[in-house]
Amino acid sequence: MELKGKRVVITGSSRGIGAGIAKYMAAQGARVAVTYSSNPDSAEKVLAELEGDGHMLLKLDVTSSESVEKGFDEVFKKFDGLDALVNNAGITRDQLLMRMKDEDFDAVMATNLRGAYLCCKAVMRPMLKARSGSIVNVSSVVGQMGNPGQSNYSASKAGLEGLTRSIALEVASRGIRVNAVAPGFIVTDMTDALNEQQKEAIQGRIPLGRLGSVDDIAQSVSFLVSDMSLYITGQVLQVNGGLYM
Repeated sequence: MELKGKRVVITGSSRGIGAGIAKYMAAQGARVAVTYSSNPDSAEKVLAELEGDGHMLLKLDVTSSESVEKGFDEVFKKFDGLDALVNNAGITRDQLLMRMKDEDFDAVMATNLRGAYLCCKAVMRPMLKARSGSIVNVSSVVGQMGNPGQSNYSASKAGLEGLTRSIALEVASRGIRVNAVAPGFIVTDMTDALNEQQKEAIQGRIPLGRLGSVDDIAQSVSFLVSDMSLYITGQVLQVNGGLYM
């Protein structure tokens, strides 16, 4: 996938899936803005590992309209435009509904859904003016199938997919594409915390018989950013090994 010269912002890219997307895209020739909210050391490490040059580091609180506006102003000045946005920033605050705190529900919605809304809004005018651009929102299989103890997270990801389709309809006539990738169970630091019995139980539910890798997601996101997907918009690409069809 040729991404040479593409200028891309990837939110929440200081670790996990976001970091993997940043590294993969940089290896394909993209100029990447690595963003973080609270861990500059981790973000700087990711930045140092990116192939190529012209990348940048950006502190970004996606829950704050002020931070988003200021951050994207910096990106447009540094990159002199933007070709793609990957909304990857997300948090979890898992708990059964009857025990869930209101603030935990609100925090998840603020980061996972409102954050994507704010970032999409921040890039919209420049992309409309350029009459081109690609936005990829990172959703989740649980936004489609639900998951006990994750009503807040599932709702935020289901909302993200609705946001994706609605914005896609609004901007398609200007050559802007908006899609989503919905990962299944992916090997990250969060899944590392599971014991072997838990991992085997999860794998037993996946038709392809394995957990996904960060590269599985990075390649899918990169495809939707690249010119190989110019006739694809308003879609949710399920990358879950067949867990949910």
